[in-house]
Amino acid sequence: MTEQRIGGGLERMMADAAARSLDVSVLPRPEASSLEDAARLLGIEPEEIVKTLVVKRHDGDFLFALVPGGRKISWPKLRALVGVNKLSMPSADVAFEATGYGRGTITPLGSSTAWPVWVDESAVGRRVALGAGEQGHSAFVDIDALVDAFGATVADITDPE
Repeated sequence: MTEQRIGGGLERMMADAAARSLDVSVLPRPEASSLEDAARLLGIEPEEIVKTLVVKRHDGDFLFALVPGGRKISWPKLRALVGVNKLSMPSADVAFEATGYGRGTITPLGSSTAWPVWVDESAVGRRVALGAGEQGHSAFVDIDALVDAFGATVADITDPE
């Protein structure tokens, strides 16, 4: 199932941001061939683009891992912090079922289920671009305000790519 079938992802994301008193700006996001290209098109540095990754726990629950551009999840670090032996990336269909968002549009804002949020410590102190719930858009938000709004956990959960 794709985001286009259920629609309203951008509106859902903005409604949740408003309910959390988060200042979110949405800009059109042209298609890009790489992280560097996307950053150039948005007029920001690659590390200011934060991917929201859906991570599946061994018990069937999920969590969001917010990972800045140029970095990747460190599975050993994240498993140790979450206190589990197994974590994995679900398929696109499973991630959609868990969040209501398609890949490339995922954000914790407006997710169909409010999963726990983990933010890599290298993202703090920045205004960052996140998925906006629909293709062709980026949502800009102060990551520290997002951490506060979600009661997110900030930790070292990544390694350089």
